[in-house]
Amino acid sequence: MKVVAIDYGSARTGVAVSAGALAQPLEVIERIGAREGVERLRAVLAEHEAELLLVGLPLLADGTQGEQANATLAFVGRLRPQIDVPIELEDERFTSAAAERVGGGAALDARAAAVLLQGWLDRRESA
Repeated sequence: MKVVAIDYGSARTGVAVSAGALAQPLEVIERIGAREGVERLRAVLAEHEAELLLVGLPLLADGTQGEQANATLAFVGRLRPQIDVPIELEDERFTSAAAERVGGGAALDARAAAVLLQGWLDRRESA
């Protein structure tokens, strides 16, 4: 399954892709909530023939929703009618910390999206 994942942020949103078992950081989209940001996301989805958009949901450490999770859900609500692929939410707790440990040449936000996507892929494979 071809999947694009995002680590949403109102200023910077990390993007990762996978067409198989491995996630790859791709890029950072600035101000994804603006028209230009949504257009770029739509272009990424088309370029990678995505069948699913995986969106990281930043729950609090105790698993509850805080301000950032609410902002992410609001963004997803606005995004759904603008794209043609299903959207799935995935708990993204600790992905940024894991992305910092992984390192690499890609931007931290894109690495965080890749960590999110890789965890999702691994869980699907082991199920």
